[in-house]
Amino acid sequence: MATNFSQQPKHRDALSLLNAAVAALNLAKELSSVTPAKAVFGTVGVILTMIRVSFLLACVERLQDETGLGHDGQ
Repeated sequence: MATNFSQQPKHRDALSLLNAAVAALNLAKELSSVTPAKAVFGTVGVILTMIRVSFLLACVERLQDETGLGHDGQ
């Protein structure tokens, strides 16, 4: 159980980095005056958002497995 607690800060760090990257790309997209660059920033932002959501879902699924939640009381 101690390893689970030691991994939580790593998960938070990864989520913080993903959030910062998405925010930076959104800002770059808004500030950019070059149309192809806007498209690239937007696409990469969407990809990072998908990664972030997948990461969160994996964390929730792992938490459910560790705590026994979501298994109809079995």
